[in-house]
Amino acid sequence: MSALPDARLRAATVASHLVMVAALLIVMWQGLLPGLLCVCVGFFSTRWFSPRLAPLLHTQARRAPALAAALVALLPIVLLAIALPRTRGLLLDAPAQYRELLSFLARTVLDLRNRLPHDVAAQLPEGSVEIQHAIASYLVSKAGTLATTGRAWLSGLLFSYVGLLIGALAAVRPSAAGLKPLAAQLHQRVLRFGESFRQIIVAQFWISLFNTSLTAIFLLVILPLADSRLPYTTALIALTFVAGLIPIVGNLICNTVITLVGVSVSPSVALACLAFLILIHKAEYFINAKVIGHRTHMGVWELLTVMFVMEAVFGPAGLVAAPLFYAYAKQELQAGGWV
Repeated sequence: MSALPDARLRAATVASHLVMVAALLIVMWQGLLPGLLCVCVGFFSTRWFSPRLAPLLHTQARRAPALAAALVALLPIVLLAIALPRTRGLLLDAPAQYRELLSFLARTVLDLRNRLPHDVAAQLPEGSVEIQHAIASYLVSKAGTLATTGRAWLSGLLFSYVGLLIGALAAVRPSAAGLKPLAAQLHQRVLRFGESFRQIIVAQFWISLFNTSLTAIFLLVILPLADSRLPYTTALIALTFVAGLIPIVGNLICNTVITLVGVSVSPSVALACLAFLILIHKAEYFINAKVIGHRTHMGVWELLTVMFVMEAVFGPAGLVAAPLFYAYAKQELQAGGWV
């Protein structure tokens, strides 16, 4: 008789894994990754606010979770309303801004020989001209793709906010007791996924915020004091934050873009940008090793391999999802004693 419950438990475990894999694949194929990430953000933000609001409510402490969920749901709207005059153009015109930035980078790459000192330009091999044209053509093609993403960008913002609401509401839902085998196993899968999110995305968020803050100080304060200003500064700062959410590769992307924009001003500004960004990158090595590597035990080669495969299959969204999905898969394999 005891073999039957064991068989049901094994079947429920396998079914829960299949459901989880199917759900994550649907998220990637249907472009719902921003919504999924915001579900997690809404859930953990509500859980973080709830115990901190309880002491303020005294006898009404049981209402703290509901108040925390309302705060998480309303805070983005309030912040957006306050900052609307400044953020309206940034939010609505973001695809156009980055389209212009990519076209600007293409022109800078093509004009690279003329901008470098004559002695340095003379040392470049003849084949570099073809490489410049190839890079410029790639950038122009990406700029053309961005021309059609305005509606998708606004849809992504809407999905993100809906995900935030779902996460906040899920956080205040009372825990169900006596779950059936499949529901219990799905609950366990979701808990492990949430733990992976907390380890990877939350830590990477603070790393990206650190990187973006230093980059903003450099672009908005240090360079103007030296009587040098980069074009597209706002777009570069936003790119630094978004790209910083991608471990390893994100830093390479924004460092390359900022240095190329610096080349358009002068070689000395480009060198200053490169030196400053290398300094930040070295500081982030320590933070990454301390915050992410210690918690997840993921090697750089593992991350790069998974990110390469995910980007090839799912595009840029795969780069963002790769560390999270891989951390979750590794947790499941470790829990099952496979690795």
